[in-house]
Amino acid sequence: RFGAARFKSRVITVAPGADPAELAYERGWTDGLPVILPTEERVVRMLEGTCRDPQEVIGLIPPNLAACTVEKAAINAVMAGCKPEYLPVALAAIEAALIPDFNLHGVLATTNAVAPVVMVNGPIARAVGMNSGGNALGQGNRANAAIGRTLQLVVRNVGGGRPGEIDRAVFGNPGKYTFCFAEDESDTRWDSFAVERGFPKDASTVTLFAGDGVNPIIDHMSRRPEDLVHTYCGCLRALYNPGQVNEVAAFLVVGPEHANVFHAAGWSKQHVKEELHAQLQIPLKEVVQGRSGRLPMSAEELNDPDRLIPKFRTGTLNIVRAGGSAGKYSAIISGIGSASLKPVIKEITL
Repeated sequence: RFGAARFKSRVITVAPGADPAELAYERGWTDGLPVILPTEERVVRMLEGTCRDPQEVIGLIPPNLAACTVEKAAINAVMAGCKPEYLPVALAAIEAALIPDFNLHGVLATTNAVAPVVMVNGPIARAVGMNSGGNALGQGNRANAAIGRTLQLVVRNVGGGRPGEIDRAVFGNPGKYTFCFAEDESDTRWDSFAVERGFPKDASTVTLFAGDGVNPIIDHMSRRPEDLVHTYCGCLRALYNPGQVNEVAAFLVVGPEHANVFHAAGWSKQHVKEELHAQLQIPLKEVVQGRSGRLPMSAEELNDPDRLIPKFRTGTLNIVRAGGSAGKYSAIISGIGSASLKPVIKEITL
């Protein structure tokens, strides 16, 4: 419908009899899993998911600071398995990753295991069929998987961020394939993360934060919110290590059955946060040696080994909702909480 002249990207010719899937591996275009061949027809179809000019430059993708156009993003969206209606979400995720506060280059280059985690709020999450319920942080939903994978492939194929090169993670985590989910907004008794950040309820947004995996919280016994918060604190205290109080950050993902415990007692999300912070206080004498000296404390404070230090001294603790309705579970997505690696949020436009 548009013709080859519409595209500015280089065309790769596959030799007769060659396997395009194997070519993608040979050229290093994949994350280790097969990709869908981005033919001109597929890219044209993908671009119909947005009103934006294909040659609009979204930004410079680290580490090579290569320009990423809407067209380049669409090519990688095809490879990741997106439908055209996913493209606006993927574009917003790429834009969010380029917000300076997120520090995408730092996320790529750190020896830590972190990867960009994508969380979607608003009507578009429901419109494109994203999963916020059972197995929301796992496999099985095309929109979740393909949107998160698009960001990762753009970083690899446009920016040049590849393992063993600029990516120096000691372990990495499966989120480096894709880590994307929608927040559960079906229960309006708690504001969503986007509303907390000042967006109207009918806005569609994408939030990015650097996460290094999922830690389950299993508590089938607590019937009082005080007891459930106590369980949460035990798990949160262990993040990184029990004596770490600097650069610790996390998203606490509260499952529906745990949320009902708080709702039944009339606890707001803010009340839960206040109780968590009140209990997540660590005596200075238990803080890991070598970390306390980096904290902004006076000599008087350092000379008081019983002084209580907040677990999230220089990081953030956020609460969101997701997950299935069967079982009293929650989860922690931990990450880096330093000043240069912050959660960022971007409104999604078509």
